[in-house]
Amino acid sequence: MTNARPKVALATYERAPDLAPDDRPLARALAARDIDATAAAWSSANTEWESFDVVVLRSCWDYHLRLDEFLAWLDRVSRLYVSVLNSPVLVRWNADKRYLLDLAARGVPTVPTVVAEQQDADAVYRAVDAGGWDKFVVKPAVSASGYETHLLTSLDEASRATIERIVALGAVLVQPFLDEIARDGELSFTFIDGEYSHATLKRARAGEFRVQTDHGGRSEATQPAPQLVREASRVVTSLPETPLYARVDGVVQNDRLLLMELELIEPNLFLHHRPGAPERLAGAIAGRLGR
Repeated sequence: MTNARPKVALATYERAPDLAPDDRPLARALAARDIDATAAAWSSANTEWESFDVVVLRSCWDYHLRLDEFLAWLDRVSRLYVSVLNSPVLVRWNADKRYLLDLAARGVPTVPTVVAEQQDADAVYRAVDAGGWDKFVVKPAVSASGYETHLLTSLDEASRATIERIVALGAVLVQPFLDEIARDGELSFTFIDGEYSHATLKRARAGEFRVQTDHGGRSEATQPAPQLVREASRVVTSLPETPLYARVDGVVQNDRLLLMELELIEPNLFLHHRPGAPERLAGAIAGRLGR
């Protein structure tokens, strides 16, 4: 569709109808480019998605709890000939954390990962035994914000009960816990239109291993070594298309970046950590609109 003043939907979820705080500067930056930006919950039955030129996925933070519904919504919007960013192809691939195995096969250094299919708790036990892991993490293959992510230190009765409960819900990932996370924190590299923008250091609160703010984690702007930026960039360039935005999350081990997550659906981009970042993202959206 063609409008004198393009319309962009910034897709959010019902609990953040006015966008997450990190996304609000983006709306202002789009307005400064004469682009109308509207926050809209992806699950809203009242939104006329066909009235928009582009739908940009932002704080859709419940997609992992309603995955089939979310993917069906993506399909419906796409059939309206409305562009969705990031693309539904990337989103479908990124929604299941088995993408880590794909990236590892492409030569991306990743945290060692084993997948156990739904109801297969024995596969988790075998992975832990084979890896000789005294501390390990189990989490759903479809998850966000640390949902149902557990750090376990044994295969005792309580741990087995946790594992069996999680695998009953769906496929899970099993990974060794890396001490560098607790000691040094986790790095997040933000990319806009395929180009590195800025980095964030995330740390867990005392007594916790998850770095997300939902679990008491804190973040700060940081300046990683150029080599680490290059390694994060290789993750993005390994994709079949250039995403509008990407967040590469990793941990440094032996001076090498190990990928933990590649976030292409609804990540906090920490736009406030880099002056001009909202404007650059707005410019990238304008570019996709041909402006």
